[in-house]
This record gives sequence, C-alpha cells and structure tokens, in this order.
Amino acid sequence: MPQNSPTGAARRAQDSPAVRALARTGYAASGVLHLLVGWLAVQLTFGRSEQADQSGAFSALAQMPGGAVILWAVTVGFAALALWQLTTAVVGAPSARSQGAERVKSLAKAVLYGVLAVSAGRYAQGSGGSSGGTEESLTAQALALPGGALLVGAAGLAVVGVGAYHVVKGARKRFLRDLSGGVGRAVTRLGQVGYVAKGVALGVVGGLVVAAAVTADPERAGGLDEALHTLREQPFGVVLLLVVGLGLAAYGAYSFARARDARL
Repeated sequence: MPQNSPTGAARRAQDSPAVRALARTGYAASGVLHLLVGWLAVQLTFGRSEQADQSGAFSALAQMPGGAVILWAVTVGFAALALWQLTTAVVGAPSARSQGAERVKSLAKAVLYGVLAVSAGRYAQGSGGSSGGTEESLTAQALALPGGALLVGAAGLAVVGVGAYHVVKGARKRFLRDLSGGVGRAVTRLGQVGYVAKGVALGVVGGLVVAAAVTADPERAGGLDEALHTLREQPFGVVLLLVVGLGLAAYGAYSFARARDARL
C-alpha cells in the first residue's frame, strides 16, 4: 500500500499512539455528555429542565465554572474520536465479521462525532445556540421532495432500528466485545442499563419521525428533547422518564470505563 495514499495515511493515523490516546478521550467526552443529558432528563421529571438534549447539556456546561475549558476538552475528544472512526471506515476493523457493514457504521459514527465536536466548539467559543426547530426544518424540507414521505418514514424506521440494536446490545451484553480484557460487574451493569435506556430514547425519536411521515406534519418530528418530553406525557411517564434519565447517566458512567478499556 503506497504510504502517500489515503488508505496509507488512514492506517498511519490508526496506528498512532497519540491518535489512540485522543480517541479514548472521545469516549470520556461522551461520558460527560450523557451524564449531563441524564441529569437534565431527571430534572425534566420535576419540570425543571428546558432542553434535555446535547444542546442543553453543552449550554449547562458552558455556564459552569471552568465550563469553557471542559468544552474545549470535549471538542478535542469528539474530534479525535471522529478521526478514529473515519480511519476505521477507510481501512476497516481487523476483528469485524463484516467489513462492509463495519465501514458504513464507522462512517456514520465519524459524522456523528464530528457534528458533536463542532457543536461543543461553538459553545466553547460562546456562540452556541438552541437547535430547536432543526429537526422540524429538515423534516419539512425532506417531505417537500418527491417521495419525501417515504424518505422520512425510512429514516425514522432506521432510527427505530438503531434504538432496537442498542436495546439488544445492552440486554445481551454485546457491548463487552468493544472492551479489551475483563471488566467488573459494575461496568457490565452500567453498560446494560445505559444501552437499553439509550435505545428506548432513540426508539421514541424514530417513532416521532415516522409519525411526521405518516401525517405529513414536520412538527411531529423532533430530537432527543422532544422524545423525552413525549415520554413524560405518557401514562406513568414521569416514572419512565426518570428511569430513562438515570439510564442515560449510567451510559455516561459506562463511557468513562470504555475510555480506559476500549478495544482500539
């Protein structure tokens, strides 16, 4: 493989100890984000939270003493993790059963972590703003396209599928494959609870998108914040939201363990 080729450059980045170390900080950044979102969700059960999603978490962090420093660290961590996932999308993962599926999954994760890095960076600079209405705007644009309802519905079902995948991954402890060496019972329980809770939240997000497609009403769509508010409005919703919020916090705690034990 030529050393100056894109694949060669990706391989060198993937083998770099510095990039590996920074990628681990990305999982720690994910831990910070999920702990804050979980806390905001718990606050929402008491009607004390305005925006229980990543934007609300970054906003809350920006208002804390030393929050800007932490936000810059989170930005670097997510950017490094995005780079790591991008290299995996290019060169593949040696232990993956299906290289094609692994490359697609890694590319999607690279985009996600890249978006989170940009968002955290904006809040670190003091220029972050509410993302409210973004999902509805994008859904409205998609619905206006030929066959838009089918596209939006498919996207919603895909998100539901990702949510179901998280639930199964947590319930069957498949996340242990992402870790190197043995982990304690506490980390295993945190991973189980965290993945299931995150899967439930994603499932509700996907359901909202599907509802928007069926009704051709973009206002029915929404992100995590809208999903958590929807949970709260259901019968026994406060209890369910509290469980999901604590579960998201558990995922955050698990992410710190993953920062140490991730198989890179």
